Amino acid sequence: MYQTGKLLIKKNAMNILNIKKITLLLLLMPLFIQAQNFSNLDKSPMDQAKYPTSNRITKKVAIITYSRPQLKGRSFNDIVPQNKVWRTGANEATQVRFFSDVEINQTIIPAGDYTIFTIIDKEEITFIINTATNIWGAYSYKSDNDALRFKVPINKVKKSLEALSIAFNEEKGLPSIHFGWENVRFKIPFKVL
Repeated sequence: MYQTGKLLIKKNAMNILNIKKITLLLLLMPLFIQAQNFSNLDKSPMDQAKYPTSNRITKKVAIITYSRPQLKGRSFNDIVPQNKVWRTGANEATQVRFFSDVEINQTIIPAGDYTIFTIIDKEEITFIINTATNIWGAYSYKSDNDALRFKVPINKVKKSLEALSIAFNEEKGLPSIHFGWENVRFKIPFKVL
């Protein structure tokens, strides 16, 4: 009987030890689960502009996906290469998806995915729609892939925009894409076919 009591005490001690181990593991588990390293926010966060702009209209004509570089004490001319092809944003080249055929500057652009590039000059901007996609920067840009290229005037305004901004707008029933950064503004009118 003495041996049976000793065994019971030993079993209870083992059970208590196991319970303590399990409790310790359960308490430490959140530390292991939260050990994942996540990157910080991008310095040029990605954004989208959609047309039609109303979220109540689910059938879109176009969506532009772009990264928004910021001035942060610099000037537009410090950041944007003059007279060179620019990705019109940061990181990946700005992408546009047309869900319908559109006409821009008397050129029909079939529905599909494209990239937007620009060449900045003092008085005008060369606007480019290119058929290549999934491009980082403008390093692999090839003019052979241009679906559209034409020049638009630069408008200078007093109000400065800290981050590159792209938006759709409609004037007198005609849509256009508006681009703005610092004091530089330009727009690209288009027709939905």
